[in-house]
Amino acid sequence: MKVVKFGGSSLADGAQFEKVIGIMTADPQRQVMITSAPGKRHDGDIKVTDLLIKYAELTIKHADTGEIFDQIFARYQAIGDYFNLGEDALAPIWMALSQLPTTTYPDDEYLMAAFKAHGERLNARLMATVMTHLGIKARFVDPSEAGIVVSDDPNNATVLPETYDRLAQLQYTDELLVFPGFFGFTETGQIATFSRGGSDITGAIVARGLNADLYENFTDVDAIYAANPKIVDQPMAIERMTYREMRELSYAGFSVFHDEAIIPAIQGQIPINVKNTNRPELPGTLIVPETNFRPAQTITGVASSNRFAALYIHRYLLNKEVGFTLKLLQVFKKYNVSYEHMPSGIDDLTVIFDKTQFDDETVHAMCHDVQEALHPDTIEWIDDYAIIMVVGEGMRNKIGVIEHIVEPLVAHDIGVHMINQGASRISIMLGTRRADADEAVKSIYDAFF
Repeated sequence: MKVVKFGGSSLADGAQFEKVIGIMTADPQRQVMITSAPGKRHDGDIKVTDLLIKYAELTIKHADTGEIFDQIFARYQAIGDYFNLGEDALAPIWMALSQLPTTTYPDDEYLMAAFKAHGERLNARLMATVMTHLGIKARFVDPSEAGIVVSDDPNNATVLPETYDRLAQLQYTDELLVFPGFFGFTETGQIATFSRGGSDITGAIVARGLNADLYENFTDVDAIYAANPKIVDQPMAIERMTYREMRELSYAGFSVFHDEAIIPAIQGQIPINVKNTNRPELPGTLIVPETNFRPAQTITGVASSNRFAALYIHRYLLNKEVGFTLKLLQVFKKYNVSYEHMPSGIDDLTVIFDKTQFDDETVHAMCHDVQEALHPDTIEWIDDYAIIMVVGEGMRNKIGVIEHIVEPLVAHDIGVHMINQGASRISIMLGTRRADADEAVKSIYDAFF
C-alpha cells in the first residue's frame, strides 16, 4: 500500500485536481491520499492558507469578513464547477467556512490554528466529493476519526505517540482514503496545526501509522537535485539517497521537504519517493534507510543557507577555565535562544545561530551579558555568515574529501571561516561570507560532478 501526499500547487485548481485523480487511479496500490490547501494558480496569486490567515485576523479584530469569505469560497467553488458539482455538493464547504468565526476557541492562537487548518480540511473533503462524483470509491477521513493526536501547541504542534496505535486500528476496505494534511486534534479536542509546510509531516505520520510500503510525495519538481538549480545550471538529479542525507541537506536549504517532515517515516523505515505531479512518469528521487545503501558517488549534494550569524569569542587559556561554556549557555538561556554549532580552539570559540531568532536589540543585550559574564579579550558578532553543507554517504570511507572540497574554494579565492565534520562522517560543514555562498556551491559542485 502507498500513501501519497500532494502539495498546494498540485491541488491549486480543477485541472490540477484532474491530474492528481489520474495519478491516484493509475496505481491500485495508491490507497491513501494526503491533501494540502490549494496553492497558487499563477504568479501573483494568493495561497488559500494565506487567505484563511487574513480571515482569522479580521475575525479577531471583529472586522467585516464578507469579502475575504467570498474570495476563499470562490477557490473551492471554481474547482467544483470544473467537475460540474452542484450547489448541494459544495454546501458543506460553504457551511464550514461560515461557521469558523462563530465557533468558540480557547484563545486567538487556537482560532488562528483552526482557520488555517481548514485550507487542507476543506480541500480533502472536496477531493473525496469530486472522486465520488466521478464514480471512484473515496472517503474523507478527518484527523479526529483517524486519531491524529497532537501536543497542546496550537500553531506548532507535534504528534503524540498514541496516534500510531489509533491509525493502525483505522478500518477501511477498497475505498480510497483522503486525509487533510497540516493538523491534528489535541487531547481536549482542539484543532492544532504543525508548523508551516506541515502536510508533509501528516503524510509521514499516516505512512508510518498505516505501515505503508512507500510514501510518495508529489510536488512541482522532477526530483531532488545535487545542488540548487537557481545556483547551478541543470544540476544532476539524485536517484537515491538516504534519510540522513536528506535531513542534512534540508537543514542547509534544500526546500523540497519541510525540515522535520520525514522523521515519522524514518522512525517507521518507510521509503519516500519525491515525484512531480506534472510529470508523474519520471522516477523522481527515492529516499531510503541507510541499511545496505550503496552510494553511487562520493557526495550526494551540496547546499547553502544564509540564515546564520555567529558570535566569535577570544580569550587566552579559554580551554583551561572550568565552567566557561556553562556561563555562556546560561546567557543564551536567559534570552531563550538556541545555537546550531560551537566549534572551538584553545583560545577561541565561535557560536553559530539561526539568526531568525534575533532582532538588533536582543543581539546587543546578549553580547553585553556575554561580555559581563566571561570578560573575553575579543567579542564579535558576525552577521555576514553562510553555511555550506556537503553531504554524501560515499564520504565515509573516502580519503582526501576535505582537500577536494577546499581546493576549488581556494582557486576561487573564497575564504573558509569554519570547517566541521559530523560524527556520522557523511557531512562536512563550511562557514563562509554570505556573498561567497553561491560561488562556493558552484565550485564544489563542479569539482565533484
